[in-house]
Parts: sequence; structure tokens; C-alpha cells
Amino acid sequence: MKYKLLNNGLKSIFEKYDIFIIDLWGVIHNGINLHQSAMEVLKNLKINNKEFFLVSNAPRPRDSVANFLKTLKMNEEYFEHIYTSGDAALESLKSKKFGNKFFHIGPPRDFDLFMEFKSNKVININESDYLLCTGLFNEHEDNLDYYNSFLKNYINKKLICTNPDLIVYRGNKEEYCAGSVAKIFENLGGEVIYFGKPYPEIYNNCVKGKEKVLAIGDNLNTDIKGANMMNYHCLFILNGIHKNLFASNNNLKLEETLKKFNLNINYYQNQLEW
Repeated sequence: MKYKLLNNGLKSIFEKYDIFIIDLWGVIHNGINLHQSAMEVLKNLKINNKEFFLVSNAPRPRDSVANFLKTLKMNEEYFEHIYTSGDAALESLKSKKFGNKFFHIGPPRDFDLFMEFKSNKVININESDYLLCTGLFNEHEDNLDYYNSFLKNYINKKLICTNPDLIVYRGNKEEYCAGSVAKIFENLGGEVIYFGKPYPEIYNNCVKGKEKVLAIGDNLNTDIKGANMMNYHCLFILNGIHKNLFASNNNLKLEETLKKFNLNINYYQNQLEW
């Protein structure tokens, strides 16, 4: 597929699309600061009455993500557009689709995902019907070997992963996400149920008809793969999760990388700009 650099910004193509699905972490912010050029995009989409969703693989409900965005000084007028992988997972979890009792793998800050059914959380993993992974334990956030040893005796249980991302950058610091734990569990022979990009359910909650969709993201494994799976056009942001790949020779490295991942894009920018 032939793709193009948006030298003149998103304003040069936005009229072609009805809905914009925009990733949050890596496109709108870096975990510490908002990207002001991206905020300019949201402002102009709103001015032009274009529908957009800020879709995140955060393993928490939208209200929790909105509270985090408040700390970054995002205008609250954009909060109504947030949709998360946590939201996508909640219906299945509340309906006890995977069983009743669960063991939580992840930090305490993710606890608000299951506040409505917190009595189903067990401390002893042997008493659980399934494993609910929202991230890594605080005390083992940098040690993936721990999870290989810890989970090998529990592959008879399903693991529900509410954030398929492998890593994220908080500023310039690389952090593991729930997807890294899920990958270990799969390599051990366990079954993983994923919620979030690139899996269809999260998109089906945003796009109801045959609208022309542009997906915007920085993660090839989730944002771009998801767009390809859903047959959406997509805009790839280079200066995000894969930024170290594109430090120089963008065009050559981009072509090689897309072939390696077996993915297609329609457009790219270094950062999201209007």
C-alpha cells in the first residue's frame, strides 16, 4: 500500500472521514505531559463537528482515565469521548462470564476496574476461577521472570488481559504493561482472553454503522494492527512507542518495519498535528 506523509497536517484530509479513533498514550500525551499539537487537533475536530473517540488500552474505566487526564490539565470537554479496554472488559466481568472468583494480577491503582464486584476478588490464587491481569505487581514491575515462575502452575485457568500493550513510555522511561504478562502466560501454554486494541470489541462500541473511519495511533501491534483488522484507514505516529526505530532515515525504516509487521498504513506524521 502506498502511504504518504501529512506535510500539511490532518487538516488536509479530515473532511474525508466521519469518525476518528485516536489513541491517548503516545499520541495525545506521554504519561507526563499533553502534546499540545495533538490537543490542537482535538480542538479543530470539535470545531468542525467531527466525531472522535479517545480510545485507550488503559485497564481502568473511562472515569479513572478522565481523572488522570485532569492532572495533565486536559479540558474536560473532551472527557465524554473517552473509551477504554477496561470499559470493554467490564460487561463480561460483571456477568461472571469467566467464573465468579478472580485473582488480580496488577497494581492497586487498577482496583477501580472491579469495584462493583470487589467481593469476588480472592487473595489465594488457588481459590480463583480465573486470573484478571491489569498490569504488573508494584514489587515486581521490572521483573518478567517472576511471572514465568509464578504462573506456570496455573495455566489451567483463563487469564483475562485488560491491556494488550506490551510496553509504554512514561516520558522517556519504558514500563511493562499487562500484555507482557499475558504473553508469558500464553508461552507457558495458558489461554488468554484480551480486551482492547487490536481486538474488535473495543471498536464495535465506537463505530456502529458504515462510517468512514480514520484510526490514529503510535503502536503497530495494537493501534495499526487493529485498524488493519477492522479495514479502517490509519495514520501512524512515529514519535511514540516505536520512536527509537525512527530516530533517522524515517522513510526507509518505516517501509522495512511495516513489511516486518505485515501491516499497512495510509498516512504518517512524526507527531499528531493539525
